[in-house]
Amino acid sequence: MASWDKLQKKLASLQGRTLAAAALVWFLLLFAGLFCLLSGYVLPQAEEDAPITAQQQAVVPTVPVPPNAAASTATLPAQTVTIPTPTPLPPDATPVTDPNALPPLPWGEFGYGIAAQMVIPVVGDYSYTPRQIHDMLGFNWVKQQMRWRDIYPQQGEAHWGLYDPAIQVAHEMGLKVMISVVDAPLWARDYVDDDPLGAPPADLQLFADFLGELVDRYPGQIQAIEVWNEENLNREWDTADGLNPERYVEMLRLAYQAIKSRDATIVVISGALSPTGVTQEDPDKPGRLLYMDDYAYLQRMIDAGFLDYVDCVGAHHNGINMPPDVGWNEGYNDPTAQFRGPFDSPHHSWSFKSTLWDYHAMIQAAGYSTPLCITEFGWASAEGWTQVPPGFEFAWDNTLQEQAEWDVEAFQLMRQWGFVRLAFLWNLDYAQKGGMGETDPNAPYSILDFNGAPRPAFDALSRMPKIP
Repeated sequence: MASWDKLQKKLASLQGRTLAAAALVWFLLLFAGLFCLLSGYVLPQAEEDAPITAQQQAVVPTVPVPPNAAASTATLPAQTVTIPTPTPLPPDATPVTDPNALPPLPWGEFGYGIAAQMVIPVVGDYSYTPRQIHDMLGFNWVKQQMRWRDIYPQQGEAHWGLYDPAIQVAHEMGLKVMISVVDAPLWARDYVDDDPLGAPPADLQLFADFLGELVDRYPGQIQAIEVWNEENLNREWDTADGLNPERYVEMLRLAYQAIKSRDATIVVISGALSPTGVTQEDPDKPGRLLYMDDYAYLQRMIDAGFLDYVDCVGAHHNGINMPPDVGWNEGYNDPTAQFRGPFDSPHHSWSFKSTLWDYHAMIQAAGYSTPLCITEFGWASAEGWTQVPPGFEFAWDNTLQEQAEWDVEAFQLMRQWGFVRLAFLWNLDYAQKGGMGETDPNAPYSILDFNGAPRPAFDALSRMPKIP
């Protein structure tokens, strides 16, 4: 149930507008709050899909770590695992894949997308955010995360009201919509501890049935569905047995069949992994994994046959404090950086370029040519702030100008590389709509500030040529 404090934070996040507009927002949020109280679901929280912290993205144990680089290591011991080692990228590497050699996706061109909180309207106007994306940025895709438990807080009681107007308006304004579906309701789980996190259902068919219902509700309005999110993290896969790539693949198989049986044109994207670079056991339950190295997890997914149930392989990478065109082994160093992880403890997980190229290499090694869809990427900047969220200290190292340049460059590189067919920047407006201020882990990535004004990245992306 949404609290009045949360509603007030939503209002505060839209500060700087006229008093009349603020009054209108308060009225709408008051109405939304009363509606939530009556209908049983909660307003979405912008922190739901927050990137991993620097402590969670870590180096493997065999890499020496200097005494002053504590922020770049995991907080708990890492388990020794066998991690696939793709061929390192040479410094003079060039694009390796002809886009025409990849399986065609329905839209037939590179997709420029961004994640946004469309379910929170600006000054009561659901068209405001889609207009920013389509008309001002010139993008043709939007990502909206959907929590299953928001729709079904109680079994058999569907509440679609949060998403109906957002999806409808985005579609009407010409945007292609990608829905990333996560988080089973508590009633669908067989394991709930004292700190319930995101988790799959005990019966995976229930999730497939929900996706079928989703497609049926929005016929022709959804062009892609991402099946879960960062399933190699405990915060998204909090089960009694811990992380399980093979069980995820079974979920994906059922989801793929449910979606395609209703609309074969919808692009099914596998849940993007978090580039942790570390595997970690639960200290209280040996054998139960809390984190899993994304390369090891991806290889187990490949071995379990997941490439037969996707149109596009989901991937994430938030670029820490390295440019997008630098591989982990290319000797890059920023002597002014306060956060030293990528420079003092080089590892592929720090590098945007290496991570995406290595995923592609692993897919090719399995005999497939499935493209990548990057469902979250971007650079954080805390320039001008007085604090940053704990674990996101690297945001101090990136200026607003660097954020702008690297966001643009990453789009251009992905399009040039050829094996990426769709990319979503993280994010448009979570700073504005999160209500948490500088403590919000999503806010440093936003290209709108807390008042909804464009940061330099917004203007740079709007000027960026959108090449199909």
